[in-house]
Amino acid sequence: MKKIILFILLMTTVICGCQPKMSLFPDGTDPLIERTIQGEDGDKVLVISIDGTISDRPKKGFLAARPSLVQEVSARLKLAEKDKDIKAIVLKINSPGGSVTASDILYNELMLFKKKTGAKIVVSMMDVAASGGYYVSLPADEIMAHPTTLTGSIGVIFIRPKIDGLMDKIGVSIEVSKSGRNKDMGFPFKPDTPEQKAIIDSIITNYANRFKTLVQKHRTITKSNMAQISTAQIFSADGAVKAGLVDSIGYIPDAVAKACELAGISADAKVITYKRKTYPNDTLYNSASSQVSSPALINIDAGYLMPPKAGFHFLWYPAAQ
Repeated sequence: MKKIILFILLMTTVICGCQPKMSLFPDGTDPLIERTIQGEDGDKVLVISIDGTISDRPKKGFLAARPSLVQEVSARLKLAEKDKDIKAIVLKINSPGGSVTASDILYNELMLFKKKTGAKIVVSMMDVAASGGYYVSLPADEIMAHPTTLTGSIGVIFIRPKIDGLMDKIGVSIEVSKSGRNKDMGFPFKPDTPEQKAIIDSIITNYANRFKTLVQKHRTITKSNMAQISTAQIFSADGAVKAGLVDSIGYIPDAVAKACELAGISADAKVITYKRKTYPNDTLYNSASSQVSSPALINIDAGYLMPPKAGFHFLWYPAAQ
């Protein structure tokens, strides 16, 4: 029987000049399809997951690649703009942050979405919503933390390797020809000069001030609390409420209920999500909205074992993965 089927496929290809499309290792290019999680009313609440380190770089596997987190979130927002029944979004955030630019892109995309649609946004923080994970929460009309959430880390970190000491020990040197004395600023094979350190510090201060200015724009925070927040410390859920970073504490169903309340729609509004494949018995807790299926031995992602790409980050590094 198998030989007969194979023969028919080969003959079809020869006669029609067409080739059947086969995808042994999906790469995330399947279209986004609306899935209903719960509810029956006509109005909709869209759930979007922001899970993992925030980056605009595609996630590459051995035989497959997935779109970046920025691409996946922005694609869902663009699709949601076209659906007039979507009255609110619940952002389910579980992220230690990411690059300065990627975090700022998502913040801007959310602000534009609110401006275009008038939809309400409620953030539901999970394990961690720190640094860039908090940055992208700022456009929300309500920020709700899980009782065990860690958040905060309102600050900037500049990460780059430094191996000049190792090079000295093994007797290897790197010669650089440059057009200006600061062209090799941050170069891993030499220590930064005092001037270069001052330049890096000024950039960090600039990015940090932007972060803190946006926090003060979107949140009502006392001067004393802002002084504490500016240390870039991490807060528990209770501490974040007291500091003014978070409005309330609750679970994802509570965030959905709050979204319905703020949008003025039925508590039985249809809760939807956009996914690229079907998950049986799907729930609000499924973050795999853009995962693709591939064999376990092929879908290898050891990126969490390596330090983040050199650069400026809104990132709580201990939770980075």
